[in-house]
Amino acid sequence: ALKRAEELDEEFKRTGKLRPLHGIPILVKDNFDTHDLQTAGGSLALKNSLPPDDAFKIKKLREAGAIIIAKTNMAEWAFSNVVTVSSISGITRNPYDLSRVPAGSSGGTGAGVSANFAVIGMGTDTGNSIRGPASHNGLVGIRSTMGLTSRDGIIPLYLRNDIGGPLARTVEDAVRVLEVIAGYDPADSITKLCEGKVPENYTQFLQKDGLQGARIAVFKRYIDEQTIDPQIKTITLQAIEDLKKLGAEIIDSFDIPNYDELTKDIWCSTFQYDLNNYLASLGDKAPYKNLKEIYESGLYLPYIKEAIEEELKFITPPEERETPCGDLYHAEKNIKFREAVLNEMNKYKVDAIVYPTWNNQPRKVGDTESPDGDNSQILSPHTGFPAITVPTGYTKEGMPVGITFFGRAFSEPELIKFVYSYEQATKHRKAPALFP
Repeated sequence: ALKRAEELDEEFKRTGKLRPLHGIPILVKDNFDTHDLQTAGGSLALKNSLPPDDAFKIKKLREAGAIIIAKTNMAEWAFSNVVTVSSISGITRNPYDLSRVPAGSSGGTGAGVSANFAVIGMGTDTGNSIRGPASHNGLVGIRSTMGLTSRDGIIPLYLRNDIGGPLARTVEDAVRVLEVIAGYDPADSITKLCEGKVPENYTQFLQKDGLQGARIAVFKRYIDEQTIDPQIKTITLQAIEDLKKLGAEIIDSFDIPNYDELTKDIWCSTFQYDLNNYLASLGDKAPYKNLKEIYESGLYLPYIKEAIEEELKFITPPEERETPCGDLYHAEKNIKFREAVLNEMNKYKVDAIVYPTWNNQPRKVGDTESPDGDNSQILSPHTGFPAITVPTGYTKEGMPVGITFFGRAFSEPELIKFVYSYEQATKHRKAPALFP
């Protein structure tokens, strides 16, 4: 990292030009391929594994001048949305309270950026693994539209839902990363969808008056859940009042008809199929050839043993199952759910939907019984539409709370306007007292 920093310094002295992320220190989750740093997915089974090349996003970040200073811990194989615990790196704790969890599975990136170990960080989000850790650690997190950024070189959980993206302390920092990583990649065919939909730059949408005239729907279904922490409900309702003051028109009575029926069994398991393809991409250097071999090795923590056993039951390739498990844009369940969401948004002429990113405070380490509060596993992951979380306050225990702005496909420009306007007006984020 120091050598690369010196090279970038010399380049600037020689040319007088700065790259988009010139010399910016960055943390990278342990499931992004880095040709010069171990990529293990949190698993001892891949200890010392060096992929043949960088993930597409990592290439773009390095070309932009970012300097990777560390790979970060993650929930092993990304199997937990609540904790960040792995056989290769142990446990990651929340920098606001070391007795609490940072969420998962990108909790290492979330905790590290929050504790000022780097300016920005990269995580992945299958269900809520960028936005959850961002919320728990007082950060901004972007899950972009499926197809806006490449999934090449990411150790998959469910590739059909996986999206990589930034966690940062400010909206602007996160947006500058999105600007670098967005765009077509021949190695990931789904990114063809973004052609003609990527603006020249995203920073032009950092507008302090961005909420003026916006129509924002409140997804009351999530706010009214019985298990929501009362403090988080109060903080979220205050945020909605703040949106009104900033010029937004609020639609309170928003819901998606037949939501429960449409989302029942909407997840489909592709981990074994996707992981085996990833291991094949490592060539002869792959320490194991498939998930079955990894299971038989015993090189994993007990808490994921049952999950691996469940995944091993899915032998038939996803596309050949009785109910095909294709990508988000072709699977029947996802098509129906996406159409239902769009119909309601269009009916009410809604620009974005807001809801608390996480309904409960971070659990205490070791607590597996209290409500986890993760209500962000459905809307964005199963429509393919973008969602951005931004800090919206703190509980009396000093724990961060986040609010999510969710929009239509490729509506990142509008969402950036909304979250930046809200962030700049409220300035909620405070550094952890332990890591000022």
